[in-house]
Amino acid sequence: MTQPIFLVGPRGCGKTTVGLALARVCQSQFVDTDHWLQTHAGQSIAEIVEKEGWGSFRARETATLQAVTAPSSVIATGGGIILAPCNRQFMRENGIVIYLCAPVSILVGRLEAFPQEGQRPALTAKPLSEEVSEVLAERDALYREAAHHVVDASAPPEEVVIQIITVLDLACAS
Repeated sequence: MTQPIFLVGPRGCGKTTVGLALARVCQSQFVDTDHWLQTHAGQSIAEIVEKEGWGSFRARETATLQAVTAPSSVIATGGGIILAPCNRQFMRENGIVIYLCAPVSILVGRLEAFPQEGQRPALTAKPLSEEVSEVLAERDALYREAAHHVVDASAPPEEVVIQIITVLDLACAS
């Protein structure tokens, strides 16, 4: 498999966890766009947003996506990367996009269990379950538009990896 695999979905869907496991199985390079961006910026996403605003962060996110895209790689993207039409188009044209889809209750449970994992500032001032529900309602159609395949990410990571490999094998066979 030489095309990059882009994992998209909301915070808590498992893009990084599944991405690392998938990259191991596929013997591919793994890149997390949020981690790459923060490392190269020398500051957290929250700091970038606070100092420069969301617009600047989103521009950096697009530049990061293009910089990390390489053959034989698994790329975990930030949850909002699909907000820019150019990012959706770029991923669809330059690789295979997998939407890790999970219900709000699963996403909230994971975010509450590992609060430090989502080092992004809150998108609203609402309680977490309300925010996740609203953000998912706004973005679900965009994730689906970007995706070549939708995978149920409510399962344990190992099972999600098997689902992805199965979908990719089936896609290669057709």
